[in-house]
Amino acid sequence: MARLFIVFLLFSPLFLSSQNDYLEARERMIADDIKPRGVKDKATLNALNEVPRHLFVPQELWSQAYRDGPLPIGYGQTISQPYIVAFMTEAIKPESDFKVLEIGTGSGYQAAILSRIVDSVYTIEIIDELYSRSKKQLKELGYNNIMTKSADGYFGWEEKGPFDAIVVTAAAEFVPPPLIDQLKEGGRMIIPVGTPFATQQLLMVTKKGGKTKSRNLMFVRFVPFTRRSE
Repeated sequence: MARLFIVFLLFSPLFLSSQNDYLEARERMIADDIKPRGVKDKATLNALNEVPRHLFVPQELWSQAYRDGPLPIGYGQTISQPYIVAFMTEAIKPESDFKVLEIGTGSGYQAAILSRIVDSVYTIEIIDELYSRSKKQLKELGYNNIMTKSADGYFGWEEKGPFDAIVVTAAAEFVPPPLIDQLKEGGRMIIPVGTPFATQQLLMVTKKGGKTKSRNLMFVRFVPFTRRSE
């Protein structure tokens, strides 16, 4: 009887209505907060529409999941506001054959968005509790092209590189040299750089002829880049 009751709940009108509500909330988020601010890449917009952001935040915050703002996920970390996730995703110009490195898995939401567009995502989280939680969540939701690792993101994931693009979701005081080394020729890295707990520059770092160039895309505020020694 217990199994029959669970199946009934999953397919009950109440459950379906709830899921439809979240889908409508995602559509409103894209229409009101993402597109008007200049994000046009269809693959990015489709990924935002497909990935259920509410499942990547604590359940008590589900009602706020599709507002355009960051939310706490525990351990002093946040899930980035949807617009920033969309902006950073579009900025790396993702292609279907890309292999992407993400530094700072956090909730797993940015990795999930990337996974709907590119071939494979390699994501690193330094906080053990967040690593375990996001790894379990991503697996349960069927994001099978995301590989997770618990490590100091400063050093990247050398054995899996080089990467077509690198997305860093925590503010570093400078661009870590190992990440530059692991960026492919012609690749793009997006990373917030600046003083912790202050306004930072969201830099686009490109690599050509073995040399890198960087330019500021906007001013942002991200949680600090955490190191093992800290």
